[in-house]
Amino acid sequence: MFSKDQFIDDCRLALDEGQAAVREVVASAVGNPDEIVKELGTPENAGIDLLHRSSDLTVINFIWSPYMTLLPHNHNMAAVIGLYNGREDNIFWKTTDQGLEAAGADSLSTGQVASLGHNIIHSVANPLGKFSAAIHVYSGDFFEPDEPRSEWDHETLQQRPWDVEATRTAFREAEARFNAVNT
Repeated sequence: MFSKDQFIDDCRLALDEGQAAVREVVASAVGNPDEIVKELGTPENAGIDLLHRSSDLTVINFIWSPYMTLLPHNHNMAAVIGLYNGREDNIFWKTTDQGLEAAGADSLSTGQVASLGHNIIHSVANPLGKFSAAIHVYSGDFFEPDEPRSEWDHETLQQRPWDVEATRTAFREAEARFNAVNT
């Protein structure tokens, strides 16, 4: 049975052992996605649902609107992502002398987990016509990291400082666009 409080405690303990241990905790949780839904609720609205925040650990329940895409960004901390509903497609990017270039991709489905290193740049898309949901565990304060975060414009791929309010707005607007077409 999934318990949010127990999950956070388990992540905190695993954090001391390293990212592989955190991945095991997340994999165990998303291996029973119905239990997560019982505890956190059915994903019905896009957003950033903060489950825990401290200087060394942030746990977020991200709910992606259907067909939503989030621009390239970095975290400047390690992350473990576990899908418990839907799908999350990630494009990984690298910086070059010419700017930002795509460097690979990974598609996560319900029950799958990905580990992202400290320096990873990625963009995220929900390619499905339903909400997707994932628990993201970060090895730091996601909202106020030790190193300033960046994001890159979708079209120009120009780097700029990460803006949490713009990110929250992206979630709201993606859901509003979907609802406008499907209501």
